[in-house]
Amino acid sequence: MAALGTDVQTPRLAAARIGSDAGLLLAKLHAAGSALNNKALADYGLRERSFSVLTLACSGLEPTQRELADFLGLDPSQVVTLVDDLERRGLVERAQGKQDRRAKIIVSTAEGRRWHTKARAVLDRAELDQLNGLTREEKHDLKRLLRKALWGAAE
Repeated sequence: MAALGTDVQTPRLAAARIGSDAGLLLAKLHAAGSALNNKALADYGLRERSFSVLTLACSGLEPTQRELADFLGLDPSQVVTLVDDLERRGLVERAQGKQDRRAKIIVSTAEGRRWHTKARAVLDRAELDQLNGLTREEKHDLKRLLRKALWGAAE
C-alpha cells in the first residue's frame, strides 16, 4: 500500500467499481492508519487496541469490560487480555462499578495517564500524516460524517 499524503497516486485498479465502495475505502484507510498507529506506538510498547483501551480508561467514563468490547468491536476475551496486559504494566486497574457493583470498571492509574498523554501526542502526529492530503475543514467533515454514519448523530 502506498504511503498516504498529498503525493499519493491513485492505483490503477481504483478505476474498477469497487474503488468507490465505502466499505473498501474505509477498510483501506483503517489498515493504513492502524499500521501508522502501531509504528508510532511501538516505543511505548503499545498497539492500537491496547492504546484504545487505555484511552477509554483515561476518559473518566469508567467503562466496563463489556462496554469496551462492544464499543471497540472486540470479543470480550480479547478485552480481558488487553486489560490484563495494561494492568500488569501498572497503567490501568479494575475497580468495582459504581452503578453495578458486580461489574468491573477499567480506570487508569496515574502512570497510565502519563503514558497516555505521551502516546496521544504521537498518535495525533500519525493522524496528521495519514490525513495530510485533507484540509483542516475536510478532516473535521470526515470525522463528523463517520460519526454520523456510525451513530446517526451530527455534532
